[in-house]
Amino acid sequence: MARQSTGVITARVRLGDRVFSGSTVIAGSVILGVLAAVALFLIVQSIPAITAKEGTLPNSAPNFWAYVWPLVFGTVWSAALALIISIPISIGVALFISHYAPRRLAQGLGYVIDLLAAVPSVVFGLWGVLVLAREIQPFFVFLNTNFGWIPLFGGVVSGTGKTVLTVAIVLAVMVLPIMTAVCREIFLQTPQLHEEAALALGATRWEMIRMAVLPFARPGIISASMLGLGRALGETLAVAMVLSPARVINFFLLTPQNPNTIAANIALQFPEASGIGINTLIASGLVLFVITFIVNAIARVAVNRRKAFSGAN
Repeated sequence: MARQSTGVITARVRLGDRVFSGSTVIAGSVILGVLAAVALFLIVQSIPAITAKEGTLPNSAPNFWAYVWPLVFGTVWSAALALIISIPISIGVALFISHYAPRRLAQGLGYVIDLLAAVPSVVFGLWGVLVLAREIQPFFVFLNTNFGWIPLFGGVVSGTGKTVLTVAIVLAVMVLPIMTAVCREIFLQTPQLHEEAALALGATRWEMIRMAVLPFARPGIISASMLGLGRALGETLAVAMVLSPARVINFFLLTPQNPNTIAANIALQFPEASGIGINTLIASGLVLFVITFIVNAIARVAVNRRKAFSGAN
């Protein structure tokens, strides 16, 4: 029902609209408030560890940054390896579902990929430590024997298979569902006229994908990768169960001395921590919070760069 007053047409605001608008504002404010409260808690509890004197921190670290730096390296290193493994696989699976597989097969495969996201991380951890580590250890020996001249595959091979490369494979499997789902939806949004134009000009299906689909989906692929990276950075149980950690910084993928991650270190050390040790773990959690926030911010920028299509399809 519209009213006209002094030449201006105004619409009557319904009660339901007001309730919905108010509830969304409240929900958004609550989320921001909770995020600010978590950040404030982490900062306040981290101050004693950040300002602690030499000799008072765990592992006899001279200062907090010396304590947390190996953990930051292990967190970023394992997540980066997982991303390197998962990106081509997720893009390939998403392209197969969206452009190659028959509709029934694509629908069923899409459901299976989505269901993988519901598998608890502890199950992936058990699979990694009981099955994958044991079965992949001979392959690690092969890599070390034949490609040991490459620094990444050098050193003494782990006899148990519990290495950072094993963790990276487990993390790659864990982030595949979300990355594949996002890439699949982006590929399906490619303007049909672009695809048909490429095919009409004589392009093969792969050439059409390379010229029309992938350029259109590039921002979406970047955002999917950032989402997968965020998941890999914060994973705890799977890493703690599979990895044989040490306070080292190295790029070896097959040795028993592996850098630990922030999340796994917190999970392993918190039950026995007390006093300044708890503050140190909370401070390392603050560092992980900042890293994850930066990754999510980069993903948001990548999503915002994607322009809405004009409607040609």
